[in-house]
Amino acid sequence: MGRPGSSAALVRAPLAKPACFRYRCNRLVTQRYSRVSIPVNQAARNGAAGHRSVRARHPEETRQRLLEAAWDEFSAKGLGGARVDAIARRAAANKRMIYHYFGSKAGLYLAVLELAYDRIRGHERALALEDCPPAEGIARLVAYNFDFCRDNPGFIHLLANENLHHARHLARSDKVRQVNLPVIDTIGRLLARGAAEGVFRPGIDPLDLYITIAALGYFYFSNIHTLSVVFGRDLALPDTVAVRSDLHVDLVLRYLRP
Repeated sequence: MGRPGSSAALVRAPLAKPACFRYRCNRLVTQRYSRVSIPVNQAARNGAAGHRSVRARHPEETRQRLLEAAWDEFSAKGLGGARVDAIARRAAANKRMIYHYFGSKAGLYLAVLELAYDRIRGHERALALEDCPPAEGIARLVAYNFDFCRDNPGFIHLLANENLHHARHLARSDKVRQVNLPVIDTIGRLLARGAAEGVFRPGIDPLDLYITIAALGYFYFSNIHTLSVVFGRDLALPDTVAVRSDLHVDLVLRYLRP
């Protein structure tokens, strides 16, 4: 099915045939982030001298390897269960480099949380939502958030763990609000344009809408295993996930109708 040609057509699209998704955003944007692929020379595998040589030549690469290794360790085991020795081994780096770059295990954990938000917001910016008609922009945002949660389970695990800590580590970040607030401004402008064009009802709070959009994907994938067992249906099947994504888009657009 082709994409409708106007915002009004998008908003009034029926819920029928959800597997034929009209609003799917570019898969190149929503694919799981690419791992940083950094060749580690043989000397680095053979001892501390090799580690010092690699660090001297590529300090930023060493820092990035540590972040990638910490992403895996913290998302799998949480802050309490993760070990700096394991992170250093994953990164093929001396664990002293963790303290050199991040100050402490908690500092590394905060850097990984900031990286998580950098990734979701960075890919989101690539969608160029404000270049779209209002309804298409919102539809792309809903689909993107759902797809990001599907493709990045580590992101869900990291946020769940930090919520167990009542976000006390994230509260120390100097950048997390700066990174996240622009999407609320973007939604606000899309809502204002949509209301002016008569395709959205006025008075929608952009932060409230974003929280709803984020919750739809986050809840589904953070509870997908328990829900599958409780209701006896494999909710991770690709066709089931595609139907759910379409449903979320239609739910949000129907809510916004005047």
